Amino acid sequence: MKPLTSIAIACCAFAALPSAATAISNVDDIKKCASILDDTTRLSCFDTAVKKLGAPTYEGRLSLLTEPFELKGPARLRFQSDGAIFVLYLKAPDGTVLQNLHIGGGGEDSYRIASAGTYRLQINGSEGWRVWVEPEVEETN
Repeated sequence: MKPLTSIAIACCAFAALPSAATAISNVDDIKKCASILDDTTRLSCFDTAVKKLGAPTYEGRLSLLTEPFELKGPARLRFQSDGAIFVLYLKAPDGTVLQNLHIGGGGEDSYRIASAGTYRLQINGSEGWRVWVEPEVEETN
C-alpha cells in the first residue's frame, strides 16, 4: 500500500470517531457525579451521564431531513455540533416549523418536546453533528 493511501485511510477512520471533546466531556460528567455525597442526587447524576453515552438517534455531516417519527409522550432532543454552524428545525409531518434551534461555534444543547405526536427533524450543520431523541421515562415508586 502506498504511504499516501495509508494516511488517507487513517484520516477517514479517525474522522468517523466521536469527537475527543465529547469523550472528555462524558468522562468529566462521570467524575463530577462520583464526587456527589447525597445518594439520590449522585444516582440521578449518573443516570443523566449514562444517557449521554448512548449512540445518537441521528448522526451526520452537513444536512439531513429525517423520516417522520412518533413520540408517545414528552421527550428531550439533545444535540451536539462540531462546526461553527448548526441549525435544527423540529417540524410537523407537513413541514411546518414548530421550533428553530441552533448552536453557534459548536457545542451541545437540548430542547424538551412537551407533547406526544409525530415529528420530523431538519438538521443543517457546517461539520459533523449528533442528535439524540430521548423519551422521558416516568418514575415509578
